Amino acid sequence: MNILICIKQVPDMESKFKVNAQGNWYDRADLAWRMNEYDEYAVEQAVRLKEQVGEADLTVLCVGPDQVKETMKKALAMGCDRGVHIADNDSCMREPFAIATMIADFARDKQFDIIFTGMQSQDRGSAQVGVMIAELLNISAVTTIVEFAYDNGTISVKRELEGGSKALVTVTAPVVLTCQLGLNTPRYPTLPNIMKAKKKEMLTIAAATDEQGRQETAAFYFPQRKGGGLVLEGDPPELADKLIQLLKEKTGALA
Repeated sequence: MNILICIKQVPDMESKFKVNAQGNWYDRADLAWRMNEYDEYAVEQAVRLKEQVGEADLTVLCVGPDQVKETMKKALAMGCDRGVHIADNDSCMREPFAIATMIADFARDKQFDIIFTGMQSQDRGSAQVGVMIAELLNISAVTTIVEFAYDNGTISVKRELEGGSKALVTVTAPVVLTCQLGLNTPRYPTLPNIMKAKKKEMLTIAAATDEQGRQETAAFYFPQRKGGGLVLEGDPPELADKLIQLLKEKTGALA
């Protein structure tokens, strides 16, 4: 079984963000970086599948500058067999279609049975790359999976729907699966596996940059601070009188 896992390096969400000088994205300086949380579930599910079937080849892929290799090493330590780095210093400004095109161009002749991705990235949150990869490769896609099972070539997944409902979907390879939070419990890499990861193959290929952008980020900014709230204090009857008076004065709702 041939499996591809697509991951992304994102800032730690506890970082202190600043808008960049161009006003179209966040400033990348002085940020801590990590694997996109959704992608950790994708890596874990791929490793579990390899453990189940016995023979499987796991390739982890990431688009970005050289620094993403550090995040890729975690995926290798979790159990992936090799890494493919598509080098692109401007990946943070690429639209989802451009990223999907790079990945599909790499995957097209590799005969991957399953391509795992995260449902979305924590920074851009478009949730488009996975389904676009499937469309470009002309294969099936199932999104937002929260349960996964494999039996003799048949893949059964449950995908999350609106309102907490779930849909059971059965599909055969090749297929793209986008992974939702809670699909599994990602493992922590052990020290021996971290050491082994340093010796695993890491292939770097140049990004194709001739794709014309269909969209761009026009502006990136923090929400403007609005007026502060009003806290009412006192006993319940007194609070009720104050609230009624405020509604009369400020909204006219009880006029």
